[in-house]
Amino acid sequence: MKPRITVITLGVDDLEKSLEFYRDGLGLSTEGIVGKEFEHGAVAFFDLQAGLKLAIWNRKDIAHDAKINKTVSSPTDFTIGHNVESKEEVDKVMEQAKKAGAIITVPSHNTFWGGYSGYFQDPDGHLWEVVWNPHWEVNE
Repeated sequence: MKPRITVITLGVDDLEKSLEFYRDGLGLSTEGIVGKEFEHGAVAFFDLQAGLKLAIWNRKDIAHDAKINKTVSSPTDFTIGHNVESKEEVDKVMEQAKKAGAIITVPSHNTFWGGYSGYFQDPDGHLWEVVWNPHWEVNE
C-alpha cells in the first residue's frame, strides 16, 4: 500500500459545537457543514497542509456508513500530533486551544526525549499533542 492518506475523520457527537471549536477556536479553514441534504451525510472538512484535510462527522453516521455498531470510544485510542517550530509556538497553540474550550490534560513541558509538548482534548475528547521536536523540521 502506498501512503495516500488525504482525510483524517474524527467522530463527534455535536457537529455544530465541533465546527465552532475547530473553525472559530483554532482558526482552521472550512466551508462549514456540507451534505445536510443527505441522510447521514452532514460533515465538515478543514484544510490542513497540502493534500490533507481534517473531517468531523457524527459518530452515529460513521457507524451507519461503516455498518458497525457505535461503541464507546477512548481518548487513548489515538492522538493527533501537531508539530510546531518552537517551544513558544507550543505555548501559543495550547493557549489558543484552551480559549477555544479544550481541556488541557498536560500543560506544555520539557519532554524526556529533548522536545517540548503538551496535550489537549477537543470537545469530543480527541487527544491532540502539540509538540516541538528539535530533531524534526516543520515544512510549511
